[in-house]
Amino acid sequence: MFATILYICAGVGLAVSAFKNKKKTKMALKKAWKSAENIMPQFLAIILLIGIMLAVLDTQTITKLLGAESGIMGVAMAAFIGAITLIPGFVAFPLAAALLQSGAGITQITAFLSTLMMVGIVTMPVEIKTFGKKVTLMRNLSAFIFSLVAAAIMGVVL
Repeated sequence: MFATILYICAGVGLAVSAFKNKKKTKMALKKAWKSAENIMPQFLAIILLIGIMLAVLDTQTITKLLGAESGIMGVAMAAFIGAITLIPGFVAFPLAAALLQSGAGITQITAFLSTLMMVGIVTMPVEIKTFGKKVTLMRNLSAFIFSLVAAAIMGVVL
């Protein structure tokens, strides 16, 4: 129902934009289409990877590795995987939802998502060139620690 409301709002906004200035609206739609074309290959590859992963790993395996009973080792593994993985947010959140539905724990998924979004092991070389080694290491370390704290809080609250 909420998605329908959003689609209606987008349609109304597009109609208002077209009414006010057809040329700018057409240009905006072309830019949006180009952006979608650029994102689509990455998006499809990641969706394929998620599909294969969920097909190979059954619910019991996911629950064993990342379930609530996996404890500190599951949180550490999820945090480590999140820290070394480079996945855009629009793919990470549906992946997290699929993992939760397959038996992963809230604490573990929180650690995965927060390290995925805040810790950049893969992007460290570029960050070191831009900000320096000390700042990069301090930022990544503090982000990793904050992710573990956030995961612990979510585990207690939820």
